[in-house]
Amino acid sequence: MGGDKYLAKKPIVSLENINMSIDDHQILKNVSLELEEGKFYTMLGPSGSGKTSILRVIAGFSQPTSGEVLFNGEKINNIPPNKRKLNTIFQDYALFPHLNVFENIAFGLKLQQKSKAEIEDRVQQILKMVQLTGLEERDINELSGGQKQRVSIARSLVLNPRMLLLDEPLSALDAKLRKEMQYELRELQQRLGITFLFITHDQEEALAMSDFIFVINAGEILQSGTPVDIYDEPINHFVADFIGQSNIVPGIMVKDFLVNFVGKDFECADAGMRPNEQVEIVLRPEDLDITSVDQGKLTVRVDSQIFRGDFYEIIAYDEDDNEWQIQSTNSVEDDAVVGINFDPEDIHVMRYGEKEQDFDARLETYED
Repeated sequence: MGGDKYLAKKPIVSLENINMSIDDHQILKNVSLELEEGKFYTMLGPSGSGKTSILRVIAGFSQPTSGEVLFNGEKINNIPPNKRKLNTIFQDYALFPHLNVFENIAFGLKLQQKSKAEIEDRVQQILKMVQLTGLEERDINELSGGQKQRVSIARSLVLNPRMLLLDEPLSALDAKLRKEMQYELRELQQRLGITFLFITHDQEEALAMSDFIFVINAGEILQSGTPVDIYDEPINHFVADFIGQSNIVPGIMVKDFLVNFVGKDFECADAGMRPNEQVEIVLRPEDLDITSVDQGKLTVRVDSQIFRGDFYEIIAYDEDDNEWQIQSTNSVEDDAVVGINFDPEDIHVMRYGEKEQDFDARLETYED
């Protein structure tokens, strides 16, 4: 294969073996990653997982205890935030309430002592880009939450950053506006072609917006990959449970492509493990089909159900008292005994304690 399209892009930002501690508490543990130009990246994890600490290290607001921060291959550990070619948008937007929309967006350009003509031209271009044309004189306190979000983005974009860091910027918005802003941010990033690093604890938000996700917990990157990779092939119990809803039960890997759980053998799509190794099994609720008992691979008794609008969320239990979540377009009677079906490809097998590098290598052996 020839041609530039097969060449890997040079990372715009790299972290190499980043550790960070405060007193005796280790916040980041040997974090390494690469961020390519023009992609939408998301750091996803629960509160206190370390995702914002990673963003602050990249921005220059926090110093790592050890490790290197690289921008275009050059070390920038000692370069202050205002000298780095990236901008940060915080959760509270940090807008100046005494300045109007135009003045807020122009603030950084005035600090750079740009001419009035250049400031006017660049601000008007950005206003059009974020769909705020005509609101130049509007007081900040008169704006909606979504408009404030756009002003915050515009104030960063007007400085032509190579990368935009967004620290949970949608968390203060109501559910409907939050979803609208997800689409707007994603469309804006694709149109601009600059790198976005987005911080969130919202799994659906991460899956909807990202080219690439880093799942963080306890200061470590547990898994990284595309949204489809992360959802379909979680590396461990935490990732499987944190990303979407999951049915997770213990099992035994009998041999390649054959796994045993709830006392039965099932064909599966996983391989590369030791014979009779203890494993965990993941089955997503949307992959389970309700059928008659005689046609089902498992038999369960329905305990309860909730109507979610486009599906019923059903909770059922098997004879070993394992709980099963099922998503179905049809309702069922409480206490009904039914069968559930699934395909071999729906079964995902996880090893205990497997690291991402070993997990990726194992996937390659049977994907080839």
